[in-house]
Order: sequence, then structure tokens, then C-alpha cells
Amino acid sequence: METTNKIGKIVAAYLIVTGVGFLTSSEYYSQMISHQGTDPVLINLSGMVHFFIGMTILVNHFLWKNALQIIVTLLGFMFLMKGLFLIMLPEPTLQSSDNPAQVPWIMSIGFIIGGLVIGYMAFFKKYKLETTKHE
Repeated sequence: METTNKIGKIVAAYLIVTGVGFLTSSEYYSQMISHQGTDPVLINLSGMVHFFIGMTILVNHFLWKNALQIIVTLLGFMFLMKGLFLIMLPEPTLQSSDNPAQVPWIMSIGFIIGGLVIGYMAFFKKYKLETTKHE
């Protein structure tokens, strides 16, 4: 569980900070979400970062025994998939962001709630310790 908790703590902090950012700078993030005037190099770099984060999580953590392990592994897949799509299919991926459901303050609430749930599980919830060869 040590690896799961470490990754969970990092992801929780990221989600909370991102949620607060979306809440406090919603006008900026509205422009970012619309991808107006995007630089192809920056899109490719974003894809690379997402790809590396997803692969790093999955290489170090491919566990499915409890809720936190499942969430962390699924987040690894989500980062990896976003990276793959931004690198391999950037235009259709960016067009998918033209979605009225992507409202920064709503997204911020989702990020904050997700971060708090994962943070609670990683920092405070005690799981039955099981020894595995992965941890």
C-alpha cells in the first residue's frame, strides 16, 4: 500500500490545487479549455507529460485489490490515454473540448471533491496490510 498511498497523496494534492485554480481563475481556464490559439508544440508537450505520468503510474502501480488501488490505477490509464490522444490525434482530441459541460467552476468542484476523496483514502483510511510482490 505504500506505493498506492504515495501516488494517491500526489494525485490528491494535484486535483485539489487544480480545482482551486479553476475556481479562482475561471476566466483563464475557460480560454484554456476552448484551446483558442493553441500552439501545436505545447499540445505535443502536454501529451508527452500526460503520457509519462500515466506510464509512470502504471509501471509502478498496477493493482486492483481495494478502492484506492483501483482509483490510482484508473487515473494512470486516464493520464496515459489523454497523452496518447494528444500525441496521435490532437485535432479531434482538442475538438472534444468544445463541450458545454466543461464549465470551469463545475470542473473545479469535481476536481476538489475527487482530490478530497482520494486524499482521505491515501492519508487517513487504513487498509488491511497485504504483502504483495509489487509493493
